[in-house]
Amino acid sequence: MLNLFLWQDILNLMLQTSDCIVVTGAAGFIGSALVALLNQQGYDNLILVDDFSAVAKQGNLAGKGFAEQVHRDVFDSWLGEHAAEVKAIFHLGARTDTTLMDKEVFDRLNLEYSKNIWRYCASNNIPLVYASSAATYGDGAQGYDDDQSKISQLVPLNPYGWSKQEFDIWALAQEEQPPFWAGLKFFNVYGPNEYHKGRMASVVFHAFNTLQQGQKAIKLFRSHRPDFEDGGQMRDFIYVKDVIKVCYWLMQQQPQSGIFNLGTGKARTFADLARSVFAALDVAAQIEYIDTPLDIRDKYQYFTEANMSKLQQAGYGEPFYSLEQGVREYVQEYLIPGKYY
Repeated sequence: MLNLFLWQDILNLMLQTSDCIVVTGAAGFIGSALVALLNQQGYDNLILVDDFSAVAKQGNLAGKGFAEQVHRDVFDSWLGEHAAEVKAIFHLGARTDTTLMDKEVFDRLNLEYSKNIWRYCASNNIPLVYASSAATYGDGAQGYDDDQSKISQLVPLNPYGWSKQEFDIWALAQEEQPPFWAGLKFFNVYGPNEYHKGRMASVVFHAFNTLQQGQKAIKLFRSHRPDFEDGGQMRDFIYVKDVIKVCYWLMQQQPQSGIFNLGTGKARTFADLARSVFAALDVAAQIEYIDTPLDIRDKYQYFTEANMSKLQQAGYGEPFYSLEQGVREYVQEYLIPGKYY
């Protein structure tokens, strides 16, 4: 009987030499990090899908190995010509602006685009890992449990969250499915390759830049609820390297298909995060509080924490970076030298 690791090496070699892997959203934050991990695992037979016109994203793919870049607008026709070559799709491309209120944009780029990829995978027997979002949980009134029987009860707070929610519900209702599929509800992801994200970049990124510009204090949103202290608002912050490890593991192991939470399972305060940035820079912590902007105040989540038991029961047992570990590595190895992953 072949050693398990030898068999995995043989499987990897087969994929590397004859088949291609598709990554959508490949020039973006999580997509480009996944490309880096796939390269590290020996895969350069990658088809990268995105709108590659954004100059701010070009550094994300510099030095990475791939076979071809395909613009997202012609990806559908490309698939029609290369059905026999594609052996896996990581669908991470999406419009992710939680402040954008134009539902038509999300319907087109998130919902309908994802449906087309699902149908292609189902028809051509191709495994699919796709990005959902913890934004589907809304204000958290229904909890943060990825039990699929409860997903239809969730009420997101913005059109972005609704686009992810509607696709999750649609996927669960499909009789024709890919041979394996996993939808991942990403919680608050931070880490290298988010230089281009502007307002939507992580608090770690913005806090670091604030201090680098000569300011002494990190500004956090003041609490507008009596049950949370200023800076006591909590999120499940997850380092991007943990996110892509789970994506890769799911495609390799292919446990039972379904929708999975992807956080650390441990909520931390924004004050904890700010203090971690100061510690990574070895400077004394100074935190100031400002009012939450009115345009997001009624849609602001005060607490998120992923129930991670489902992924653990599927067999994933790798430890996650702690907030302190992830922030330190991100700040010292990427932000200070201005490097990409």
